[in-house]
Amino acid sequence: MSHATLATEFVADRKRAAWHDSALWFVRSKRDKCAQALPEWESLREIASQIKQHTSSRLAEYLEEFERNATANGIQVHWARDAAEHNAIVLRLLQERNVKLLAKSKSMLTEECHLNPYLEKHGIEVVDTDLGERIVQWRNEPPSHIVLPAIHIKKEEVGELFHEKLGTIAGEFQPEYLTEAARVHLRQKFLEADAGLTGVNFAIAETGGFVVCTNEGNADLGASLPSLHIASMGIEKLIPKLHHLGVFLRLLARSATGQPITTYSSHFHAPRLGGELHVVLVDNGRSKLLASEEFRRSLNCIRCGACLNTCPVYRRSGGHSYESPVAGPIGSVLGPARDAAKNASLPFACTLCGSCTDVCPVKIPLHHQLLAWRKELADEKLVPADKRFAMKMAGLLFRSPWLYATAGRVGRFALRFAPRWLVYNRLNGWGRQRELPPAPKKSFRQLFRERKK
Repeated sequence: MSHATLATEFVADRKRAAWHDSALWFVRSKRDKCAQALPEWESLREIASQIKQHTSSRLAEYLEEFERNATANGIQVHWARDAAEHNAIVLRLLQERNVKLLAKSKSMLTEECHLNPYLEKHGIEVVDTDLGERIVQWRNEPPSHIVLPAIHIKKEEVGELFHEKLGTIAGEFQPEYLTEAARVHLRQKFLEADAGLTGVNFAIAETGGFVVCTNEGNADLGASLPSLHIASMGIEKLIPKLHHLGVFLRLLARSATGQPITTYSSHFHAPRLGGELHVVLVDNGRSKLLASEEFRRSLNCIRCGACLNTCPVYRRSGGHSYESPVAGPIGSVLGPARDAAKNASLPFACTLCGSCTDVCPVKIPLHHQLLAWRKELADEKLVPADKRFAMKMAGLLFRSPWLYATAGRVGRFALRFAPRWLVYNRLNGWGRQRELPPAPKKSFRQLFRERKK
């Protein structure tokens, strides 16, 4: 379904939509304060962008360097061309070691690959150990945000869910109480787990190590208690040298949640004593993006979620309306690259305000890429016929100054004096959730001529 269709249900609940909007804007405001506290903020963004672009230009070399150094450290490296290969590799590793329970840390790549249902279908219990991820897992939902997976759910709803799943007191929804209940539940799962799986925030070619950033410490417990640790890594997560890491760690948490650094930034360079460490390097369409001059900079993304927190469309329509592993502006760029026909509506879920580009810590020109996708989709005839017709009519209107001025006069008159139903009716899909401001009595051209005199 299109983004607009899926967003209708979310928008219909006005209270939830308003609360979702304000919650995310609060996070965006925290990001601004953190950024403004660093005089070198813009320099960090520029350096991070250059590092990422340099890495992309020599990605094959750096991936081979990472594999050599990781293997020398005792890490076993696997290569997956797509989601199916990634899932098959993970399943094989688990089945060969008779794993029944997997403690899984937060990983957008595994969401992209639909790993959970794949493993469950093969008899392996998967426990998402990030609290937000565990909540949406219990609700049989995908995460709605990169960093805040359960941001669309109210604490009262979490209280009801925990009463059903954990036997907490009915009607109790205080965050401290619910968090303690989750902590007890998850601690037992950590102790029972036969293997742990994490994502990768940054991998360093120079050392063959990688870094996982969390605020809950769940990745550390999941990776340290069982003897088997699997790390799922998109090939774009690579940076060349260890001293580059500081640039990204200073940008990541400030952009994501408005804090100076994540509570845990855990470095993994070798398997623990007596254990195994496997890294699965996944392409799944990333090489195709790398080959595209127009869209390759989307691979710079460090999954901070800042573009989601600032996007006026995402904040008011919710993450599930994107029907994509990654929502918001960056998801609207990546989605069509993965499946243009399925995700053709996403680049149009955008006002082209440019706020996403302004806050991106690695300076991805997101709104320019979304505009470019619109042209690509139109060229591929993946834009609905009514939208193509409307754009053709708009083109005719804008090409004729006389027609444009006449339409303005008619429009102002209609908005001021015509019956409301003439403008807001079921034939006008645009007006279902929108209200135009009062029409001015005079046009800009009239005012300009008057003031010029």
